[in-house]
Amino acid sequence: MTDLSNQSNLKTEAIALADEERQPCEVWTRVMGYHRPVASFNIGKKGEHAERTYFTESRAELCA
Repeated sequence: MTDLSNQSNLKTEAIALADEERQPCEVWTRVMGYHRPVASFNIGKKGEHAERTYFTESRAELCA
């Protein structure tokens, strides 16, 4: 096993990309039991996808 916690020779330079070097991110979602890219949705479905609200589920408390 390699201990990487004490390596001072690692470069920590930030990688900066110009806009023309970037690639678009393909977003997929689950529709009717299968996964499908959002880019292939029709106009109405894209609007519905944009209106979705996301939630974060909090951790359940244990009863003592």
